Amino acid sequence: MSITTRAAIARGPHIGWELVDLQLDEPEEHEIRVEFAAAGLCHSDNHITQGDAPVRFPMVGGHEGAGVVESVGPNVTRVKPGDRVICSYIPACGACRPCSTGHQNMCVKGLNAGSGMFLDGTFRFHLGDEDLGGFCSLGTFSRYAVVSEWAAIPLADDIPWEVACLVGCGVPTGWGSAVHAAGVRAGDTVVVFGAGGVGSNAVQGARYAGAENVVVVDPVEFKRDTATSVFGATHAFAEAKEAHDFVVETTWGQLADHVILTPHVVTEEMVNAAVQMTGKGGKVTITGVGKLTEKAVHFHAGLLISYQRQVRGALFGDCNPLYDVPKLLGLYRAGQLKLDELVTRTYRLEEVNQAYTDLEEGRNIRGVILHDG
Repeated sequence: MSITTRAAIARGPHIGWELVDLQLDEPEEHEIRVEFAAAGLCHSDNHITQGDAPVRFPMVGGHEGAGVVESVGPNVTRVKPGDRVICSYIPACGACRPCSTGHQNMCVKGLNAGSGMFLDGTFRFHLGDEDLGGFCSLGTFSRYAVVSEWAAIPLADDIPWEVACLVGCGVPTGWGSAVHAAGVRAGDTVVVFGAGGVGSNAVQGARYAGAENVVVVDPVEFKRDTATSVFGATHAFAEAKEAHDFVVETTWGQLADHVILTPHVVTEEMVNAAVQMTGKGGKVTITGVGKLTEKAVHFHAGLLISYQRQVRGALFGDCNPLYDVPKLLGLYRAGQLKLDELVTRTYRLEEVNQAYTDLEEGRNIRGVILHDG
């Protein structure tokens, strides 16, 4: 039977989040209905309300979430009612071409991320006669949501909800951007632009991979201080020019092996600074999102050819959800990955607009909605 759920939705850009009561259908084949306990406040959802994400409106927000399976549809085998789960914002069916070749981060069942429509062409959220999708086919800013079973990752009982929800997106995206996508190695010099929820994990990944220098560029003093005192950055600067000068000096002119872009908004100026800060055979890894109407990657080809530089994008940090999420939680248990420290503040669902104001003003590394909060 359908149920009523409280949710934060976006009706369009530049008008913020609106709280409404939605009707939520029963799960269909290979679908589950989850009661979310916590939802991460990722900047990607802010791109919806800022008009920088091409989505179908209205949209139920939220793509980082953890909770309990309330019910399941036909032929569900991965989880059962009562199971604790993390929801990955990219599903992993295990059978499509990307999954079967080791690239679960590009599973074809994630193709409707911008509409939230299910693969049969229907929706599970309804507001009167209007159909709504959940962002990345999740919608964790709702207390309940129907999601694909392929998006569910079993979660052990000892992991707190506010930590678990972040491992569905921000943690592996940042960590993997350094460890997998960039391929940081022992002794490398790494520069990370942006030290928020994703960038902090890129810093941790780079240090764990053995980087000698992990240099953060962020205009917010709080984030610079946290990056160096908590997450392992060796140096932090407010501006790219300061970081560039330091990298030139400390590497004797060889420049950085890797520059990873995890800021609020990727800009052309930032990409150009990153390329010029990268040394011979180095790599620029772009993880953050830019404005929809602006081209951020725009420079002379000679800058790549002369130093044999690479510029590449990273989705989910090249992580495989079913493998990397449990591995990251294992590192957390062992005290080798700091996740509790990512959560600057928790919020009630009713405070979602204030939460994103705090994010934009640089007050949080990561905010988390507690649905029972």
